[in-house]
Amino acid sequence: MDHLRYSGLPFETQRAAFLGIIAADPLLAETLAQVRELALPDWLVVSGALYNSVWNYLTGKPPGYGIRDVDLFYFDDADLSYEAEDAVIRRAAAHFEGLPLPVEVRNQARVHLWYPQKFGRACSRYASSSESVSYFASKTHAVGVRYGSDGTLELVAPFGLDDIFSFRITPNRVLDNQRTHETKGRRAQACWPEIEVVPW
Repeated sequence: MDHLRYSGLPFETQRAAFLGIIAADPLLAETLAQVRELALPDWLVVSGALYNSVWNYLTGKPPGYGIRDVDLFYFDDADLSYEAEDAVIRRAAAHFEGLPLPVEVRNQARVHLWYPQKFGRACSRYASSSESVSYFASKTHAVGVRYGSDGTLELVAPFGLDDIFSFRITPNRVLDNQRTHETKGRRAQACWPEIEVVPW
């Protein structure tokens, strides 16, 4: 099957293919350029907008299909108040006005403060945006990109890329996130029937 043409290949081959697809996607290219201008500390565009764009490319779907928003992480532990994060979110909203996809901005230095109230259990205090990615409910979703100081796209993928290129959503049992894994899996299958969801 052609959509699986990168499945099982060496990581460096998958990495080059992944970054090439992301850089060539018109919606993501524009968004990443705007994110770079915003210059948030330790920023990282993560998750759905990335792997969904890869699946769209490999299945011949148009850019933006099945993508609700772009998740933008940053890490700033200088001020952990709600007000400080809210000020950044407001500044970002004005900055990203006019982009085709809404951009959801979250400070990963604050996750441990609101996570217990939202999910009913404790969460580790993260040390960086990259670390937080490794706690996603599905290993497949644990991916992020940003521009490095040399202007090239950098990849954060703690579990590699083979799940994405194999159209396989694999659980990440580091936290009890079964419900999130299953919900996101069902939604993905509705858009990309080629996907296999590995049971929790």
